[in-house]
Amino acid sequence: MNKPFVFADECNFEDLGGGVTRRILAYGDDLMQVEVHFEKGAVGAMHNHEHTQLTHVLEGEFEFTIGDEKKIVKKGDTLYKVPNIMHGCVCIKKGILLDTFTPCRKDFLK
Repeated sequence: MNKPFVFADECNFEDLGGGVTRRILAYGDDLMQVEVHFEKGAVGAMHNHEHTQLTHVLEGEFEFTIGDEKKIVKKGDTLYKVPNIMHGCVCIKKGILLDTFTPCRKDFLK
């Protein structure tokens, strides 16, 4: 994509099911930013991937598991996930996460 400006209202949401939707914001080969919306009680299933990931909580409250640690996070908190670490979450209060990946999550692109 490599656009210098990406406008949110031009980015379409993808319904992932179970109260989770996401929209891909900006990306290039080395970096990607994705906004993920969760309804209360929605689950981000435990998974891992080869990408380094930062997650910033824009809204809401979540119980996150990263590796062997489980913590409650809320608006303003940031999480760092190294490649291949198991991680997932449960949304406690309806929320929005901003995920940044390096390199780009090509599996998210269609």
